[in-house]
Amino acid sequence: MRPTLTLLFTCLSLLVAACGRTTPPAPTPSATPNPSATASLTATATRQRTPPALPGPYQSPYLYSGDTAHTYIDDTCQYLRDRWSAGNAVPGTVVMVIMFHSVTNDALSSPNQISEFDFRALMRSLYDNGFQAITTAELADFMDANRYIPPRSVLLVSDDRHQRQYFDLLFRQYWQEWGWPVVNAWISTELSTADLWQQQVDLHNEGWVDYQAHGVIHNLPMGPDSTDEYILGELQGSIDKFQQYFGKTPIAIIWPGGGFAERPVELARQLGYRLGFTVNPRGPLMYNWVPLGDVLNPERPSWLPEGGMGDPRLVLPRFWDTDAIRHLDEVVQLSQSARSQAEVDRPLELEYYDILCAPVLGPIP
Repeated sequence: MRPTLTLLFTCLSLLVAACGRTTPPAPTPSATPNPSATASLTATATRQRTPPALPGPYQSPYLYSGDTAHTYIDDTCQYLRDRWSAGNAVPGTVVMVIMFHSVTNDALSSPNQISEFDFRALMRSLYDNGFQAITTAELADFMDANRYIPPRSVLLVSDDRHQRQYFDLLFRQYWQEWGWPVVNAWISTELSTADLWQQQVDLHNEGWVDYQAHGVIHNLPMGPDSTDEYILGELQGSIDKFQQYFGKTPIAIIWPGGGFAERPVELARQLGYRLGFTVNPRGPLMYNWVPLGDVLNPERPSWLPEGGMGDPRLVLPRFWDTDAIRHLDEVVQLSQSARSQAEVDRPLELEYYDILCAPVLGPIP
């Protein structure tokens, strides 16, 4: 056969063989789910979870008629995170703030006075009921972010100017025996002698007397009719004197004469004061929970209503030393009741946090 014909038959044979082949079927899609699609479905399912309605603030049967608990933390997620963080104060942690004006061995001549016998009975009762004294800074951190303090805490506040001997005779032993500090609500008046100032500086440097502001003129309370000039003289004037003598800035204003108003509270916050204390003995404090009065109660006409000030931490109540002892059982029961209620509310609060807060703030420590 000629070469040309041979080549032609060879090509035809190859073409027939190629046409006889079948095209392999397309591979069957895998049943394994797409990771991206799975994540999308999971996220969609998570977004569809409905957060539960949160319970309201704890309601105590131990408050005075007409008084109500005010909250002040606006960020619900941050509040829940601080409330349930393992290293913070446990729910139901309670603080009694007690004011002392004059402890005396003489015959009582003023409602502001308490006998030394009753004073020591109060201190012993506090200790026997499991209370521990704290500083103003510890209270501020607790009120702001639920930082740990003992479950039953007390802030001892001695108002006005006293000689060093007063603190040595009355309060030093509790510092030495129990580690209890005391707050001195100090009036930064020009009437104090250099010797009296030096006594205060020495006490401050020893570390157990916690100095906080109590005004400058003091005898004229700050009220709704006070000028900004006068208010700043009392608030900034205290700051200036504290920085001059103690090398510190006060974080609390103990309102002179128990007087306050919206403008003094506003300026105090602007100047950096974190806490303020009245003379209204409405009850103890808890995190994000301050008992206040919204209107003047004719049964207690001297108790100025604080609810309208808009800043509960700057109008905190204080027990009077003369009747604090009779409220101890109530405070302990309030603490226990609040703790029990918190445990009931915990599942709902943690579910709410998990749905709405954890994606932003992360899990609760």
